Amino acid sequence: MSTTPPQAHRLDELETRLAFQDDLLNQLNEVVTRQDREILNLQKDVLRLRHQLLQLLPLMNASAGEETPPPHY
Repeated sequence: MSTTPPQAHRLDELETRLAFQDDLLNQLNEVVTRQDREILNLQKDVLRLRHQLLQLLPLMNASAGEETPPPHY
C-alpha cells in the first residue's frame, strides 16, 4: 500500500507527462527546422532550373531553317 497522498501522485504523473511533452515538442521542432531548410533548398533548385529552362526555350523553339545542319552534311 502506498503512503503517498493522492495529490502527490497526481503531481508526479503530471510532471512526467510534461517532461514527455517537452521532449516531443523539441523533437517536432527539430523536424520542422530540418524541413524548412529542405524546402528552402528545393525552392532554390526550382528557381535555378526555371532559369536554365528559360535559357533553353529559344533553342528548343528554333525552326528547322534556323537550325545549323549537322556536321555530316
